[in-house]
Amino acid sequence: MNLFTETNLSPAILQAIGELGFESPTENQKQTIPFISTDIRDLIALAQTGTGKTAAFSLPILDMIDDGSRKIQFLVLCPTRELCLQITKDIKNYSKYMPNIKTTAVYGGSSITDQIRSLRDKPQIIVGTPGRVIDLINRKALDFSEIQWLVLDEADEMLSMGFKDDLETILRETPDTKHNYLFSATMNKEVERISKSYLTSPHRISVGSINEVKKNIKHEFYVVGYRFKKEALKRLIDANPNQYSILFCRTRMETQEVADFLMQNGYAADALHGDLSQAQRDTVMKKFRLKNIDILVATDVAARGLDVDSLTHVVHYSLPDDPEVFVHRSGRTSHAGKDGISISLIKPEESRKLKQIKSVTKIDIVEKKIPTGKEIITAQVGGVFDKLLTEHENLFEFDASLIPDLSGFTKEELVHQMLQLQLRDMALYYLDKNDLADQKLNADDGRGDRGGRDRGRGDRDSRGGRDRDRGGDRRDGGSRNSREGGFRDGGSRDGGSRDGGNREFRERKPRKNNGDMVRFFFNLGKRDNLKKIDMLEIINKSTEKSRKRPDIGEIEILEKFSFFEVEKSFKDEVLRGLQTQKFKGKDMRAEESK
Repeated sequence: MNLFTETNLSPAILQAIGELGFESPTENQKQTIPFISTDIRDLIALAQTGTGKTAAFSLPILDMIDDGSRKIQFLVLCPTRELCLQITKDIKNYSKYMPNIKTTAVYGGSSITDQIRSLRDKPQIIVGTPGRVIDLINRKALDFSEIQWLVLDEADEMLSMGFKDDLETILRETPDTKHNYLFSATMNKEVERISKSYLTSPHRISVGSINEVKKNIKHEFYVVGYRFKKEALKRLIDANPNQYSILFCRTRMETQEVADFLMQNGYAADALHGDLSQAQRDTVMKKFRLKNIDILVATDVAARGLDVDSLTHVVHYSLPDDPEVFVHRSGRTSHAGKDGISISLIKPEESRKLKQIKSVTKIDIVEKKIPTGKEIITAQVGGVFDKLLTEHENLFEFDASLIPDLSGFTKEELVHQMLQLQLRDMALYYLDKNDLADQKLNADDGRGDRGGRDRGRGDRDSRGGRDRDRGGDRRDGGSRNSREGGFRDGGSRDGGSRDGGNREFRERKPRKNNGDMVRFFFNLGKRDNLKKIDMLEIINKSTEKSRKRPDIGEIEILEKFSFFEVEKSFKDEVLRGLQTQKFKGKDMRAEESK
């Protein structure tokens, strides 16, 4: 089957997918569509992002649904609201010329009353997240007695997100006679267990497994000390102009931190993570799809269900622990056979983790040097001409009389002037910058060499630049020898002792090396009137039951959030202590910053 027209799909479906540009099925679709159409067995399909899963399972089922019945016949379960909406949209597009087919999405974060109201249309197809489906079952709003097909999409992700009990409840609510189709990127123990419990002699299809890494992706990695990581990211973005990318972080807090850094530095970026409301997530997703923003900073979970087929780059700001996750992330940048670039930023101590990823995935990940200022400007000039010569949208006609007489200039002079206007600020920014490629790295210290040349312009406020943060990620109090102090000895700025009504601050021993410290993201910042001395008091109060005081490292108070370092052995004690306190009536939350 090399063309969709060679399948037995109905003319109505072929017309709809033809208008969507479907011509040749993916390998996943070649195997899955004929199986579902003709076989009565259950199915386990191992398939990664970008293999056309939704069409693979929905096209043959749409062809078999009884459109004269007003009972629910087809149920799709998926892990996130975004994926739920995307699948629903796709199915509605595929059934465009099937007027009696109705599809309804049910998911958390939106009015359950509105969703119950939408079920009165008697849809044959339900696409939902497990939690909301359970809620609707409990309210007697869903009747699954006539279900014939059940799809578990991204089964591994649903199980990793804690939906195991919900899935088992839903599976028990559906008829034993139904056909079960499980789609998963990986076949871990939980997926294997649930398949053995609820699937009957399933047929297996494996497409795009970890050993079938996409060949049209160029993989690069850059070693950079922690202190220079954001500056390195900025340089890599500038060295890759006209990019449309997803940048992956490990935690929700890190995601917001990096997105804020990029936005403060003038990039069209935004964050997508679990701490956002559904309305905020919808807004960010819409802006990204419309390319109003061209850099999306996201966690792995939040990016699930994001279907964007024109990404140029994927950036691993934080390496995942699972090599398969690395493959899935990177694979997002090469949809529809397009070339893509996968960039990894690693700290020196992460070399072993990267080696493991390379060993398991068999990917050739090439080490590169952080681009110099000269290389960045060269790339930017190339980007200007690439955009100029490839984008030919004639949005409106200029009146020739509006264009001044330019006959006094040569072509070269005009081009030079255009580039000056376009790239002046960036050129000035990199003019006197020390190159991060020259940083001295110590594998035992992920923050780079404190005594190296990059202590200069490369990591302090640039008086000549447009933004105070452009010189690096220190921002407020980041220097080890900050004139604002950091109050590491527990004293006040003028050297006097500070009691504040609590136990005395003991004198602190000399700072331990970074390997003995843990760095935390803290949810409060300057806008909450938080000061460094407040942070010290909070840490000390959190550990007041301990027989000794923890060593406290660097404290950075930023606008919306903060960072602090504490002796590693006090990590759990600090986290517990924060939960029992409030700062000026506000809840405090901390999370280890990787």
